[in-house]
Amino acid sequence: SNKESITLVSILVGLTGGIGSGKSLAAKFFAEQGAHIIDADQLSRELVRPGHPALKEIVDAFGEGILEPSGNLDRETLAKIIFDDTENKSALEAILHPKVIVREQEKYLSISASNPSAIVIVDAALLIESGNYKNVDKVIVVQSREEQQIQRILSRGFQSYDQAIARIKNQMSFEEKRKYADYILDNQSQVEDLRQKVQKIYAKLLN
Repeated sequence: SNKESITLVSILVGLTGGIGSGKSLAAKFFAEQGAHIIDADQLSRELVRPGHPALKEIVDAFGEGILEPSGNLDRETLAKIIFDDTENKSALEAILHPKVIVREQEKYLSISASNPSAIVIVDAALLIESGNYKNVDKVIVVQSREEQQIQRILSRGFQSYDQAIARIKNQMSFEEKRKYADYILDNQSQVEDLRQKVQKIYAKLLN
């Protein structure tokens, strides 16, 4: 029989958005649809565990002061060092980004090997800033109103209003990010609305 063979091709999609935009919730909804999620933040946390080369490089760059007595990375201290300092921030990112990207590629290849038609989504706050958008087939940017972002950041409990604003301002703006987007995921209203929009985009990705 000369049935046409359908080639199933996996696809790697980058999902990004500002802090408090609802990116993680969007990732959860994509997972509900059957997407495989690779969490860039989680990978970067794994990479800085004691004994990993990345941690040694970070200590070489920033000194022993960024370690807790236990030998773990003191994230808060490091966050303070890089927050307002572009040079320090770039130094840290130069250590971490390439390693995170390699791990993402490895995970993507292993998912594709076992599921050739997989839709794999990299959930990454710095997808565009790191240049990682060049490694994905499609880019989805989550958009949210600033007041909503502030509310979401405050609801996490660690930040004051001013800190929340500073966190948002410290990131690449949505206007800048949208230039890289294949899809804009507009997260303005209700959770259910976001879920439906995710379903629509997922259907397009399947095609």
